[in-house]
Amino acid sequence: MNIEVIILAAGKGSRMKSDLPKVLHELSGKSLAQHVVDTCQTLGAKNSHIIVGHGAEQVKQTLTSNKMNLNFIHQKEQLGTGHAVKMANDDLADDCTTLILYGDVPLIHHDTLSQLVEFQQENRNGITMISCLLENPTGYGRIIRNKNNEVIGIVEQKDATEEQLKINEINTGILCCNSTNLKKWVNQLNNNNAQGEYYLTDIIAMAKSEGGSVIAVQPENLYEVEGINTLSQLAKLERIWQLSLAEELMANGVIIKDPARFDLRGYITCENDVVIDINCIIEGTVIIKRGAKIGPNVFLKNCKIGENTEIKANSVIEDAEVKNDCKVGPFARLRPGAILEDEAQVGNFVEIKKSILGKGSKASHLAYLGDSEIGSNVNVGAGVITCNYDGANKYKTIIEDGAFIGSDSQLVAPVTIGKNVTVAAGTTVTKDVADGMLCISRSKQKEIAGWKRPVKNKKAE
Repeated sequence: MNIEVIILAAGKGSRMKSDLPKVLHELSGKSLAQHVVDTCQTLGAKNSHIIVGHGAEQVKQTLTSNKMNLNFIHQKEQLGTGHAVKMANDDLADDCTTLILYGDVPLIHHDTLSQLVEFQQENRNGITMISCLLENPTGYGRIIRNKNNEVIGIVEQKDATEEQLKINEINTGILCCNSTNLKKWVNQLNNNNAQGEYYLTDIIAMAKSEGGSVIAVQPENLYEVEGINTLSQLAKLERIWQLSLAEELMANGVIIKDPARFDLRGYITCENDVVIDINCIIEGTVIIKRGAKIGPNVFLKNCKIGENTEIKANSVIEDAEVKNDCKVGPFARLRPGAILEDEAQVGNFVEIKKSILGKGSKASHLAYLGDSEIGSNVNVGAGVITCNYDGANKYKTIIEDGAFIGSDSQLVAPVTIGKNVTVAAGTTVTKDVADGMLCISRSKQKEIAGWKRPVKNKKAE
């Protein structure tokens, strides 16, 4: 099946009160228009013709696709939806199934569009569209049906009669038809209406006049067809979408303490009996294994969390891997390249970057471990720092199995601490230490009699 898409994304979005093009505002960590593009990819569409206007270059640079060709078409004047669609006439392939979508309607679902395309295959000479029923249809175009309940037209709010304004079935603007027919119909549009615009909706009456059928299908969820014109609407739709993501996870055995305080801004894979506490933010691609517990206010990005591992409150894990039965936090930070092997523990205010913390090893508090390779059953005391950077280059610290690194020690890389070494508190290590040694560099304690503390200088009179 040859499917092509037209995405209308030229509007400025003045009600957003922002310099950013409306379609580039983010929902769930992704631009509104990118949501639409990604959904189109799942349908197997070959080409997407994106009608751009305000902020055209920014939109072009932002949107991406690895399965579908993106063809950007610049609409200099915004003269209505019909005019926008007409801009694609020269680029749209003949005799293909064409979907018309909107860059500010981000949450249209794959299944809804698949149904739309499927019905269109049986309605080749007509139009298949999405409508929905609203308690308050104010502001929307109304679906006009005849006595046989067939769709015969759409009338915009400003052009509707008193009787038509009582209709609560509204037009979402999303439709599907044969491209050859679409090109012909949009060429026949005129702007003889209250707004002086070329309405795409006028093609409904054209299709009927030629004997084509107009089929209206309804989405499973109303939020799928909600457009965004204000920041308030964006925030509302964000929460609706996050709740739907949380419900999907809970249906698959994930315990989410409060779905109203859950934020997924990427992709997550969770096994059974995972617990996610309040105010967690998840970005990129995150994998959480069976039985893991994610505490409140945790930030996870592009990371793996192993079985029965506990991430305590206010921890940050980015581009890192925490394996099974580990404990992290509270207030810990694992930076890119950090790997915690099974049963490792990282406590409060510990930062680890591009380092491996071996099985059963501990860094319980107030430490920085960068560019390090740490073996199993190592104890890293409070205030320990691996001095990995000389101002120009970075070097590696190796701490072998069973070592004990005393509090407030500095390990000046490149350096290797051997197996079962004890580094005394307050030591600065600048040379390799052989297995089993005690390493101490602090001077002998002294007590100086008669020493006086400094006092503040008297202010000049």
